[in-house]
Amino acid sequence: MTSTLLIVQIILAIAITITVLLQKSSSIGLGAYSGSNESVFGAKGPTGFLAKLTFTLAFAFIINTLALGYLYTSANSTSVADTITPKNNAAVPAVPVTPASPANTAPVAPTSK
Repeated sequence: MTSTLLIVQIILAIAITITVLLQKSSSIGLGAYSGSNESVFGAKGPTGFLAKLTFTLAFAFIINTLALGYLYTSANSTSVADTITPKNNAAVPAVPVTPASPANTAPVAPTSK
């Protein structure tokens, strides 16, 4: 399931990139290559159609991203940091345990005889 959603995510990213590049900008961009296709999209040209298509693709991209995040999180319950070992493969030492010592008492004054 996640591999299918990942493929859809890549396709959506490419489609969003293409629709953004086809939109008319101040320097015309790649919209100049759309040529005389304005009759297909209506009287306003491709501007309204491409804007709606970009919004729809972006919405699908966000929903797909959330679904992928949920599926990856629910599938993996461990962290990558749990599998890290030191370079020398030595175990990390535990905190040394001090033996139980008698309670500290005040020193006894020497008696002189």
